[in-house]
Amino acid sequence: MARPAFKSVTEYLAAHPPDRRSVLAQVRAVIRKALPRAEEGISYGIPVYKVDGEMVLYFAGFQKHYSIYPATGVLLDTMGDELGDRIHNKASIHFDYAEKVPVKLITRIAKVRAAEAKKRAAAKRRG
Repeated sequence: MARPAFKSVTEYLAAHPPDRRSVLAQVRAVIRKALPRAEEGISYGIPVYKVDGEMVLYFAGFQKHYSIYPATGVLLDTMGDELGDRIHNKASIHFDYAEKVPVKLITRIAKVRAAEAKKRAAAKRRG
């Protein structure tokens, strides 16, 4: 089945039931505050945040949880203990809708990923 072709994060959020939409809107707000210079968009049918053209992270809502991507090696090395059992398939970080949105944890994830993206961009510029 093909993913819906959302044109904006607002449209993406509107496609979710109200209870999930509320949580996802909070996640969006946390990410936007943590990454004030980030460009927000849709990629692969889900919200994406880029800084200076480099992808920093995605988030997506599912039936029973929402996820933040990617859980890179750098992120796991830096925050593995803090993430605990939230890691799924070593690629995404899962959060239950029933729990309070962990603002500090999501902020830290965004900042670690932004630093990683900045290093990646610098390496590309050096050639």
